[in-house]
Amino acid sequence: MKRARTIAAIVLGALIGAALPVITVAYFSWLRQQEVEQSTLASTAERTLLRAHRAYEGGLQALRKLNQTRVPPCSPEHVQLMRNLAVSTRTAEQVGYFERGKLRCTSWGMTESDIPEPIADHTTADGAALTFGVRPQAGDGSPMLAMQLGKHDLLIDPSRFVDVIADPTVRLAVATPDGRLVAQQALPDQELLSRLLRTPATGHTTHSWYATAQDHEWLAIAVSPRTGFVDSLGRQPWALLPLAVIGALLGALGALWLSRRRHSLRNELASAVRRRELSMQYQPIIELDTGVCVGAESLVRWCRADGTQVKPDLFIPVAEETGLIDALTDHVIDLVINDMRDLLVRDRSAHIAINLSAGDVGSGRALKVLSAKLQGTGIHPQQIWLEATERGFIDIEGARSSLAAARRAGHCVAIDDFGVGYSSLQYLQTLPLDALKIDKSFIEAIGTHSATSPVTSHIIDMAKTLGLFTVAEGVETSAQLAYLQARQVEFGQGWLFSRPLSSSEFITYHEKRLKQYGKAKENMQNPNSAM
Repeated sequence: MKRARTIAAIVLGALIGAALPVITVAYFSWLRQQEVEQSTLASTAERTLLRAHRAYEGGLQALRKLNQTRVPPCSPEHVQLMRNLAVSTRTAEQVGYFERGKLRCTSWGMTESDIPEPIADHTTADGAALTFGVRPQAGDGSPMLAMQLGKHDLLIDPSRFVDVIADPTVRLAVATPDGRLVAQQALPDQELLSRLLRTPATGHTTHSWYATAQDHEWLAIAVSPRTGFVDSLGRQPWALLPLAVIGALLGALGALWLSRRRHSLRNELASAVRRRELSMQYQPIIELDTGVCVGAESLVRWCRADGTQVKPDLFIPVAEETGLIDALTDHVIDLVINDMRDLLVRDRSAHIAINLSAGDVGSGRALKVLSAKLQGTGIHPQQIWLEATERGFIDIEGARSSLAAARRAGHCVAIDDFGVGYSSLQYLQTLPLDALKIDKSFIEAIGTHSATSPVTSHIIDMAKTLGLFTVAEGVETSAQLAYLQARQVEFGQGWLFSRPLSSSEFITYHEKRLKQYGKAKENMQNPNSAM
């Protein structure tokens, strides 16, 4: 009876929705569009502010290190030190040393020209003097930002301050709090930019959305064009009425079909979990520099009695919605321990990754279960990695607490499928993480003209900035592997190395790779042993 009432309510709601005036739908769509546009732009401005701080603090750290050195100024050792810092500091293009108001030497060597010490345009709270539009000795002569602390300065490409992953239509700018422009991405409305530099604000004009973010050191500005979609929707509401009716009817029919299917699937899944009919496969994880298999990601599989496979992206959401996910997670932990105990005890360098549900990321329940089940097995906590998708970060405080507890217990914590969720950039820097797994959609775009192709390098750079190691998912070609190795991505998984394997197949595969590549890894770690 309850199911019948639910289906009737779904159909009735769809029909009522079809009868609503389209102008009302258009109005609320317009309101929602404004909210989404403004929220997205505000988030982009916040990320730009964070990027400006990282670019500045990277340079500041290099200058402090230089000012602490005791090597003779402009000696070969001093020039080499400046050169090393220019190479290792992501934001630095050139490093220089001033003496008696003149540039004496740089990371390129001794200075022959008579170049005076620049006059600062702005001084930060840390005492660093900033000068805009400085032309370097080498390079193409593009204007740089000079940052000076003590007798050393370094030149920074201003574009580093606005090097942020964002919608291609968004234009960014960074300035000092008093409105001195540091960098911009060619904002088309310079009058709007000038106004925002004087009076930071969030809102929109006839042609643009804009948002700002600021603190005591930097002001970040994000601007995007307003599209004509909402205006068109308001001018032609009745043209959408037939489409609204058809969509409502199709939605009602789809709701009926989905309700019946999910109800049946829920009962099937409950029986499969209760009878422990699910099994595990293991996707090998490869250390890209050596080729050694260091572990695997555990993947739950459901094969019905008739031999048909049910996809995880179908039955896992059902488990989460119907309260079966706890039992499913506990079953996965049991299977991983039973399958991999001997291997993990025998090879302490190996690990197995277990995926956490959104509920467990927020509550930490699975961690308690895992800790109890590991006791007496001989498996070390650091051999079990925990992977959390961004859906688990809805309760951000709960996620932060449970992930911190997992790390204290010795587990390595990774964010899975990075780049496809709304919260990635907003929360990544605040969560206690060890690793970032790059979603396979970004790996597939490597070497293509896809809009997401340039994003991959930004994700890798961001992970390194945050001190996280990276795991590339879905590696399928040698070209992708070469790209990842060139950018020092530590680990990879995908069909280039192996398909997901049963437990026995994975153990054989792991030992084979260890024999094949283990010696090379030892030689890399201890070069003298190969001589």
